[in-house]
Amino acid sequence: MKPLRSSRSRRIAGATLAVGALMATAACGGGSKDDKGEGAGFNAAVTGIANKSTKTGGTLKFVNKQDFDSLDPQRQYYGFAWDFARFYTRQLVTYAPKPGNEANTLVPDLATSNAKITDGGKTYTYTLRDGITWEDGSPITAQDIKYGIERIWAKDVISGGPAYLRQVLDPKSEYKGPYKDTSKDKLGLKAIETPDAKTIIFRLPKPNGDFEQMLAMPTGSPVKASKDTGAKYTNQPFSSGPYKVQSYKPGKGAVLVRNDKWKKSSDPIRPALPDKVTVDINSNLDAIDQRLIKGDYDVFLSATGMSQAGRSDAIKKHKGNVDNIPTSFVRYVDFVTKVKPFDNIHCRKAVFYATDYKALQTTRGGPQAAGDIASTMLPKSIAGSDDYDPYGVLKRKGAPDPAKAKDELKQCGKPGGFKTNIVARTDQPNEVEAAETLQESLAKVGIDIQVNNIDGASSASITGSPEVMKKRGYGLSMTGWGPDFPTGQGFEQPLIDGRFIQQTGNYNVSETNDPKINGLFDDALKETDPAKAGEIYKEINHAIVDKAVQLPFLYEKNITWRSSRLTNAFSSGAYNGRYDYSQLGVVK
Repeated sequence: MKPLRSSRSRRIAGATLAVGALMATAACGGGSKDDKGEGAGFNAAVTGIANKSTKTGGTLKFVNKQDFDSLDPQRQYYGFAWDFARFYTRQLVTYAPKPGNEANTLVPDLATSNAKITDGGKTYTYTLRDGITWEDGSPITAQDIKYGIERIWAKDVISGGPAYLRQVLDPKSEYKGPYKDTSKDKLGLKAIETPDAKTIIFRLPKPNGDFEQMLAMPTGSPVKASKDTGAKYTNQPFSSGPYKVQSYKPGKGAVLVRNDKWKKSSDPIRPALPDKVTVDINSNLDAIDQRLIKGDYDVFLSATGMSQAGRSDAIKKHKGNVDNIPTSFVRYVDFVTKVKPFDNIHCRKAVFYATDYKALQTTRGGPQAAGDIASTMLPKSIAGSDDYDPYGVLKRKGAPDPAKAKDELKQCGKPGGFKTNIVARTDQPNEVEAAETLQESLAKVGIDIQVNNIDGASSASITGSPEVMKKRGYGLSMTGWGPDFPTGQGFEQPLIDGRFIQQTGNYNVSETNDPKINGLFDDALKETDPAKAGEIYKEINHAIVDKAVQLPFLYEKNITWRSSRLTNAFSSGAYNGRYDYSQLGVVK
């Protein structure tokens, strides 16, 4: 691809001015009531619950720059879709509707309690609540939950969603899914037993301490077999939650209305405050920001932050509607260790020392709009995270160390530097600009990187293909990652466990396959105590940094708009910092 070069200095200067204005404005005004998150005000949904209320009625209006990947719970993988799905789906367990990292606690939903775990962590047993119903008023049964989960085995029909449950329950891929199931009731998956309508038992081949985390995903949602339309289910999913899908038009949006068969007495999680929930799709981010500020919408669904112009206007004129939310995303650079010279650890370490982390932070919007400088891959919201900093990134406040970079270049046999390529996605805000910023800082020690742009939609066949990365000589990849669920396994394993390397759709871009790291994942998965598992994930996290196969540079934050109509808004650690959408209401 043609490399991209532009005048990054002007953009850095502009970003610096915007950040300065943002910080100055945020520092002034705002009484103590706002700062404590009581009522409304700047950061009220970060420090507490903004506009707490139990009032029902009105229409909650979302807007988004991209469509859902699917409304089918077994096919969803977009984070915002998972959060939104709680309006019309339920699971055996789900995340606590509490602010911050308190949300990471799993609590009962369709089940009467969290699992009864026996057989050394291999058997999970649940009893279903009374009064749980589908949108037609029929009871939700254990068989419905089993059938919904079975659908993810039908990869030729139900594609796109996470594979955790399939991998854990059937590691040999013996089951073929309900559409090819020869049993009369289409419930032939042996790992799940349903002795009656109220009892469901999962039998794992080996323990996995995060199994309940996987059941809390939308892939754990029930599906009524008689209402299953296969690949078309996304157009009209059958509701088990307080709302049902009235309409969905791909590329345009969706409308949810109340499910009058849902009973609040059967649901300890969802207050179901609005009468209606709508989503409009608009690919123009600047236009979205303008309409949010105007009051046409309440929330930006994907919660990836406002544009530079939007956040500047919001902070200067409407500070009380803004939240500066820490997310669970990490922005980082992948090293392709099968592409020379990054097969040499000293060449990789040279990049660590030559990188201007502060400039990367500024390019992406500064400390508030972009986030804090990172020294490890594990987000602060996940057990095992710490301030491990063997390269002195935090000590230098993000400044490069050219002397150490040049010493590492000598040790890797490239004293004069070397040439390589970095790939960046054009549809990810600031990703190309960040690659250009890295390009400029590395050039100062003789490392010449060419920036190659790709459309994010093609990333699975480019960065997700080890063969393509090697063939094109892409030594670096500018990217970001958030956890599938809030544990070390949910964040790190797809990125660094060698057994997860795929020839297509690969996320272990560095192709790291270290037996010690792989074994540590196995040790962590045997732990049902989150604190003990966290200590193992800490060890894994340190090993990743020591091997210098991924260069983290930001623990992401976003400037997020919250409409004046919005009630019960708070940032949820379980949903990567987004508001817990199931709790929101509006003032009519």
